[in-house]
This record gives sequence, structure tokens and C-alpha cells, in this order.
Amino acid sequence: MLELSGITKSYGTKRVLDDVGFTVAPGRLTGFVGGNGAGKTTTMRIVLGVLARDAGTVTLDGAAVTSADRRRFGYMPEERGLYPKMRVLEHIVYLARLHGFDKADATSRAEALLTELGLGERLQDNIETLSLGNQQRAQIAAALVHDPEVLILDEPFSGLDPLAVDVVAAVLQSRAASGTAVLFSSHQLDVVERLCDELVIIAGGTIRASGSRDALRAAHAGHRYELVSSGDAGWLRDEPGVDVVEFDGGYALFDADSDATAQRVLRRAVAAGDVASFAPRHPSLAQIFKEVIQ
Repeated sequence: MLELSGITKSYGTKRVLDDVGFTVAPGRLTGFVGGNGAGKTTTMRIVLGVLARDAGTVTLDGAAVTSADRRRFGYMPEERGLYPKMRVLEHIVYLARLHGFDKADATSRAEALLTELGLGERLQDNIETLSLGNQQRAQIAAALVHDPEVLILDEPFSGLDPLAVDVVAAVLQSRAASGTAVLFSSHQLDVVERLCDELVIIAGGTIRASGSRDALRAAHAGHRYELVSSGDAGWLRDEPGVDVVEFDGGYALFDADSDATAQRVLRRAVAAGDVASFAPRHPSLAQIFKEVIQ
């Protein structure tokens, strides 16, 4: 378990992180979202020891993170940091060797990982000849080749087309399933919502919301409901305490002023005819993000 608590960071009189705290659990994908300048990259660099914090703690399994611990971390920066003249396989093998693997093991690991990421036919190509999306895949391979216990990725889906996003997402899900703690930032909220188990939303250097995806959606659901019935639901327009958002015959999306009103609507719908479904409408991550940062 990677845990941040009370992290603060200032540059002169400008405080860029203020009491930042959250956890990244093994076997979980944690999405870290926020606008430009919100503090995501600064937070990640503090975890990695690249930046010093002014206050707070970073712990792994309850103990302060050490340099030895960080050698078991994998990191992909937002800026690409590969050597452009090196061949793809050669580069990833080289990085694996730096982590202590012998040549045979490093080569086997690199080949398998690059193939899994869809670069199996580009192993002997120079990094600089790859498209930006394929360079991104190679950068991800660089972060993964030593099987890190904690994986920190800054905008891993940047520059990837939808098919490549699916490939990379599957690789990250596989690593999480094997017990790796994964923290990744992204501006692509639809990808974050689909992929992550946990969410951390940061704005202005402070954590505005955190928790499991489902818990956050439930917490911000309000009193919006979706009704699907075999009868005409037009009667909802005259129901006290109900504001109809969308309506089409037996389908209605509405806001209720209380849970009691929603239950009254359900009882009337059941009495009026067959109810195919009745459920709260949970907001999207994009809607939650806009709500908590405003």
C-alpha cells in the first residue's frame, strides 16, 4: 500500500500542494485527475523522490519510502525520455539490465512485453522512427520491464488512438490483477472512468474527492432517476416534487426532490403498468469532476 499524507509543497510564496493525501492499493488502478497545473505531476515527482516535499509523508506498507523501495517502482513521465537513436528492443533490454537482469532474462522480458504492447514487429526499429503513439507504448514498456510493485504513469494514454488505448489498458489491468499498485493521471476522463477502480480528483493543489469509482458516483448521484415502463409515463409531468429531464413514451429521466418522492413515483408506476426498470442515474466522471472543482 502506497500512502501519501499531509503533503505540502511551495515555490516561494506560491503553495502548489496543500495537505495532499490518498492511498494507492495493490491490485487496484487508481486514476489521478485534475486540470493543467492542478498538482498531479508535482505529486508524482514527490512520490518518486525527484522533488522534495515541504511537509507530509510518503509510506509504503506503513514505512517511509526509501531509495531501495523506489527501485521497485516503475515510472513513465509525461515527457518522453527514450534515446531516439536506439533500437526499440535494445533500449528496453538496456533498461532491464540496469535493474539487474542478465542479458537473456532481460531480452526475454523485453520481447514479451513489447509484443504484448503491440510492438512485436518494430523491435529492430529505431525509437525515432516510431509514431508518437508507438513511442508512447515503448515508454510504457520501459516503466514495466522490471515488474515494478508500484507503477506511476503520467498521461499514459496521450497520443494513443482508440485501439492502442485498449491495448495499453489491457496491459495495465493485467499488471494490477497480478498485485501491482497502479497510479495514473489522464485528461481522458472517459478512459479513466472505464479503467480505474479508485479515483483521486485534485484542483488547486488540494484533493477535492477520492474513493472508489462506484462510491463517488453514488455520492454525487443526487436524486436523478430513470424509469422504463410499458405504459405512458406522461403523468410524471404533473407529479409533485418531480422535474422531468427527458421523456419518451414509457421512458423518463427525472429529478426528485427527495427519496420519498422517488419511492412514490415508483409505486404509481407499478400500479399503472409493468415497470421494466427503475434506478438512480449515476453521474459520469466528467460531471463529478466539474462539480467538485467548481
